[in-house]
Amino acid sequence: MTIRQLSIFLENRAGRLATVAKILGDAGQNIRGLSVADTQDFGILRLIVDNVDAAAAVLRQHDVVCHINEVIAVEVANAPGGLAKVLAVLVSTKVNIEYMYAIAEPKTANPIMIFRFSDPKAAGEALRLAGLHVYSEKDLLQG
Repeated sequence: MTIRQLSIFLENRAGRLATVAKILGDAGQNIRGLSVADTQDFGILRLIVDNVDAAAAVLRQHDVVCHINEVIAVEVANAPGGLAKVLAVLVSTKVNIEYMYAIAEPKTANPIMIFRFSDPKAAGEALRLAGLHVYSEKDLLQG
């Protein structure tokens, strides 16, 4: 199971992140999770939002360059070794983690880790077989 994430390429200058947040807020889009990676000249803003398609459309209407990527959301035990347990499952798959970040989820006391994998299908299957809670987009973003 994968969820869709927005990746937005931003110039590294004052106000660009605020502009994106305002565009999405004005369009009624709730930002559920985010990560920012930057270099001297540009940044990549990764967002989990309530409605990826609507958010992408409104951003593109405002000439914001964005792409939709597939990522996996995994619940991690809120205890020592919780992340290590998840990562240990992935070692045997030989799947590369391209990046990861955490988001808060009000439906659980546990953190949710967002992973981008080189092979999301293999990673997701391994995580499910290990009994870990892998969220679908519907389960994570609705209800």
